[in-house]
This record gives sequence, structure tokens and C-alpha cells, in this order.
Amino acid sequence: MAYDPDFGEWVREHFAALGPLEIKRMFGGAGVYAHGLIFALLDDGVVWLKADEVNAPLLEAAGSRQFTYPTKDGAQMAMAYWSLPESALDDPDEAVGWARQSIDTALRKAAAKKPRKPKPRP
Repeated sequence: MAYDPDFGEWVREHFAALGPLEIKRMFGGAGVYAHGLIFALLDDGVVWLKADEVNAPLLEAAGSRQFTYPTKDGAQMAMAYWSLPESALDDPDEAVGWARQSIDTALRKAAAKKPRKPKPRP
């Protein structure tokens, strides 16, 4: 993964209608957060949107590709992130629509998580 801070600024401008975004470097790329939840990854000039069974088929139908990476044994590992559709690269309104779906995905994932058990205190 590679992250370019100038690309991060483009993402902030393109997704400005979402309100304040936090971009944090991770694994050479970056994570994009809204309301404390990660909803996108930035890598090599690509916006990868979080997806699940609700929005992944929509992203696929729009021509997006799924994020994959090679494992040590040469296999391809797929992640639950899909590229921002090409048509949304020049259309901030469309991009924000896709991003809102990914934020909804992040909210669903967060709601489905079981709360962590508190660590016993000595």
C-alpha cells in the first residue's frame, strides 16, 4: 500500500459533503474515518470503500473491483473493500452517495460486534 498526502486532500475535497473526515496512515496506505468509523482505504491513488452483502453487489454492478492482495504463498486474499466506481471520480455527489453506503456498512459492522469483556483488575 502507498499513500500520497495530496491524494488525501483530494479525498477530503471530493467527500466534503460528508463533513469532517479523519485520515490515518496504516500499512503504507491510509484509512478514512467518519464519526470514528473506518469506511474507506486509500492506496496507490485508489479509494477503496467498505462493503458488505448490501452494497458489494451494487459496487460490483457499477464496475468496481474488489481489493485483493497477494499472500506469502502467492494466493490472492480478498478484503471487504471495493474501488470507488469510475463514474464517481469526477462526480462528488455520486462519490458521496457511495461513501454514505460504506459508512452505513461500517455502522452495521459496529452494531453487530459483541462488546468486549472488561479485563479483570488485579
